[in-house]
Amino acid sequence: MGPEGQLLATALLMALAVVMSDSLHADEIYVSGRGGGEGSGGGGGGGDEEVDAASAARGPYFDASASKNVTALVGKTAYLNCRIRNLGNRTVSWVRHRDIHLLTVGRYTYTSDQRFQSIHSPQTEDWMLQIRYPQHRDSGLYECQVSTTPPIGHAMYLSVVVEPVTLIIGEPDMYIYKGSTINLTCVVKHSPEPPPAIYWTHNSEEINYDSPRGGVSVITEKGDVTTSYLLIQRANTPDSGKYSCNPSNANVKSVVVHVLNGEHPAAMQHGGQLRLQNPAGLFLFSVVVVLLGS
Repeated sequence: MGPEGQLLATALLMALAVVMSDSLHADEIYVSGRGGGEGSGGGGGGGDEEVDAASAARGPYFDASASKNVTALVGKTAYLNCRIRNLGNRTVSWVRHRDIHLLTVGRYTYTSDQRFQSIHSPQTEDWMLQIRYPQHRDSGLYECQVSTTPPIGHAMYLSVVVEPVTLIIGEPDMYIYKGSTINLTCVVKHSPEPPPAIYWTHNSEEINYDSPRGGVSVITEKGDVTTSYLLIQRANTPDSGKYSCNPSNANVKSVVVHVLNGEHPAAMQHGGQLRLQNPAGLFLFSVVVVLLGS
């Protein structure tokens, strides 16, 4: 083959190489694009796998939002819940802090006190310690432990009470100046759960918040301690009387309200203590007394 033939052959080979390179590059782009397209649907799975791998590497940990302190009534079954993420094949135990006593291991009761039992459903991450017929002496710290190396634990407090406690701030008597706002505060403590409802009564009749009188409202804040506020604006003589706070799951508590209309101070004395809800009114009254006495 002459020089011209060799030059032509070389040119053809170079052209073929370019064409094959472009074709290969196009195939690579197509495969990559297809992979990316599938990845948008299956890429989430890859991300989930990475998250799962990261979670597995982290090991067991407690979900404190589902593992809280508990208040229970004497004689009513109590449950302490412990939620554990990424438990794997580790074992869960319950320990009583008071005497460092091992109560349960896995789902088996270790203590001789058969009131204690571990409850777990395989479909959940919750391990509960059930305490039947709890007594006041059962109050205290209990710890949920996981058999890692070293072991990890989460403690919570069980409070066993005889019954919920209801109180009204300022009872048994409260003195209010005419025209001021009556603010009665009822507090419910030591209840296993917030009372479903709290009813207020005035002289044994349930208060109607939509009555023609107007200016009567109630605000209730539920929680470990539930508080209910009864507000009566522009207090007048008919608003005097006995007010009772009636939680649906606790005892009733009452306060007697006296609406004052210029009475002599002696009529406002109770047990040697002057109880007024309007400090500004008390200050003005004191000023008047001083001026009259000067």
